[in-house]
Amino acid sequence: MVRMRTEGEDERIAGCVIGCKDSGLGKILEVAIRAALAAGEVLRDLYDKPHRITHKGVIDLVTEADVASEQVVLEILREAGGNIGVLAEESQSSYETLPHGPVWIIDPLDGTTNFAHGFPFFAVSIAYAEGTTTKVGVVYAPMHDELFCACQGGGAWLNGRPMHVSGAATLQESLLATGFPYAIEQEVEGVMEALKRLVTRSQGVRRAGAAALDLAYLACGRTDGFWEINLKPWDTAAGMLLVSEAGGRLTTYNGQGYIPYIEEVVASNGKIHGELIGQLTDFTRDGRLKNEK
Repeated sequence: MVRMRTEGEDERIAGCVIGCKDSGLGKILEVAIRAALAAGEVLRDLYDKPHRITHKGVIDLVTEADVASEQVVLEILREAGGNIGVLAEESQSSYETLPHGPVWIIDPLDGTTNFAHGFPFFAVSIAYAEGTTTKVGVVYAPMHDELFCACQGGGAWLNGRPMHVSGAATLQESLLATGFPYAIEQEVEGVMEALKRLVTRSQGVRRAGAAALDLAYLACGRTDGFWEINLKPWDTAAGMLLVSEAGGRLTTYNGQGYIPYIEEVVASNGKIHGELIGQLTDFTRDGRLKNEK
């Protein structure tokens, strides 16, 4: 199926791609944006309709929108061609080893629980990576029509405008974001202790339920720091590039280098990173990878 482009879409995409210094990555970014916008249309169309909900876990939901959105994304990526692997939450989510070649990393609906309840904080997240290094990242929030994009070495943009992390200099003056794992009953003591430490040392903590958007909000300066455990590659692969290209920093809880296959992430504007790590290092998983037991 060939999708009809919406009015003004080409101009919108061009305004994002123009900052990409690598023409090859620029073409990949264009494809990722088209896929994210198309998936966003699907999510908007299904948002107010009754949902068919199934469960991957006790509180880990899947709706018909997750599946429909992913199908649209995969179709557009296939049409674009290229010998690129796929890691997608709903249909191709298994991996036993870290990727070495090019790969699309897709979350067709980050924030499914929000979507299912009519809470309009959710997004489509699409990353293009080579090995474990994200080269292109797109996060699209369809209910707010906000398109967050980044290209390695070319900066990050929100609806075609350059975006940057905040200038908050201390934890005490910062607004933070976090999320809770689906298996919260197995993690509750550590999760709540970390929350207790940071909610009492900052201006506030927000828990909105979509990690890709949490990272996008950090990248554009709406929040100053973020932490979470038990995320999957498709939750962070795009968002981490937004943060780094906007001038921020990402590590594990104990300050080690971060890739999307590690169990824990701390992201910040860079200025408060040391303070964040100081509060979270006690809860580190020592940088274990997702497929480690």
